[in-house]
Amino acid sequence: MFDQLTQLAQQFGVDAVVNNNTVPNEKNEAVINEASNSIFSGLQKIVSEGGAEQLAELFQANNSQNNSNPVVQQLTQQLSGNLGEKFGLNSDDSEGIAGKLIPQILGSLVGKAKDPNDSSFEISDLVGAISGNSGQNAGIMEAISKYGGQFGLDQNADGKVDINDALSAVKNKSGGLGGMLGNLFGK
Repeated sequence: MFDQLTQLAQQFGVDAVVNNNTVPNEKNEAVINEASNSIFSGLQKIVSEGGAEQLAELFQANNSQNNSNPVVQQLTQQLSGNLGEKFGLNSDDSEGIAGKLIPQILGSLVGKAKDPNDSSFEISDLVGAISGNSGQNAGIMEAISKYGGQFGLDQNADGKVDINDALSAVKNKSGGLGGMLGNLFGK
């Protein structure tokens, strides 16, 4: 997940950082890396503090791009503070950069995780990475299941997200037992 996050930070960092005169050119790469590090560590912190439902809410509608969403706000404040502290950017500049980058990166990340036609990134990858594949996975997946129908994971429209939905998604995506096994083993 961290690689995908870094790629997204680089993609959106061109406009927010590289083309931004307030960031010295020699610091562009470090600022972009700080954005991906801040998002990753911020999501881990939210999970460790019991914020599974907050994380699940990111997957509803366009919450990941909504600056009033508590997760987006928390990650934006964290990045903004880090940019000021580590790179000496004034608060207006660091808030502007963070306020632009965080919603774009999260929006794209969530979009990829929700897209059944994009196998490069799965919700389970996100959950596993930020929870460190710990016992917190169950709580996060439970929250995602709770909200799953609202963001398209309930493949068979039975009102819950479970193994039958996973099987339906795999069957619809690549067809048959061979496709299912290929997806299970990352092929």
